[in-house]
Order: sequence, then structure tokens, then C-alpha cells
Amino acid sequence: MSDFRLHPQIAADTAAICDWPLCRVLLMNDARFPWLILVPRRADMSEVIDLADDDRVTLMAEIARASAIVQSWAATRGGCDKLNVAMIGNLVTQLHVHVVARRRTDSLWPQTVWGRGEPVRYAADVLANCEVQLSRLAQ
Repeated sequence: MSDFRLHPQIAADTAAICDWPLCRVLLMNDARFPWLILVPRRADMSEVIDLADDDRVTLMAEIARASAIVQSWAATRGGCDKLNVAMIGNLVTQLHVHVVARRRTDSLWPQTVWGRGEPVRYAADVLANCEVQLSRLAQ
């Protein structure tokens, strides 16, 4: 784990929440959607098959945990009709997992959120409040 470095684009687009056994948990700085990103703290990983078997099992457990947190958090913001979980990596090749709550009434439904529209950055005080709320949920 000592060689792990967060990709600069992911770092620029997110706020750190906490570290779990495998992943760094990050809040996507886009207020349009309740959205977490998990990044396995392993160097030079781009595909889920690059992870050791035990790490893949841990990743799935952490995805489930993040999904429950996003769903719970979305419930305080109008609900969630669908959770989108994806590992795309076409632009940022570092292995990372998006967990996004979606509503049928959101501005992009039913399209995906990736690369669509302009992100709506959280105000600094709102971002700080989200970080505190999510840190509590994630512990």
C-alpha cells in the first residue's frame, strides 16, 4: 500500500471521507447526485482482475457497504430509485468504483451520469457537512 497514489483527476474531483480496509472512500464533488467513489489502495491497478483474490472479495463487500450508505444518504435527499455501480476507467485508468444514487426525476435519467452535463460543485460549507455526515456513516 505504500506505493499507492490517488490519480490527480480523482483527487481534483472528490473529497476524502475515510479509508476502509481496501479502499479509500471519496465523495464526488457533484451535488446533483449522492455519489461515492471507492479506490482500492493498491499501486498500479486498472482492472478488477488485477487485484488478488482476497482483495476482490473485500472490494465487493466494500461496494455493498458504500451502496447502503449512498442509499441511506439519498433517502435524506429525496430518495433513490436505482443505484448505479460502475468501474469504467476509460479516462482515468486507476481502478475505481462509482456508486451513484439515481432518481427517475433527475436531470439525466435514464442516461448515465459519466461525462454528461456540468458538475454542480458543493458550496464549501455544504461539502464540509457532507464529509462529516458520510464519515459518521462510513465508520
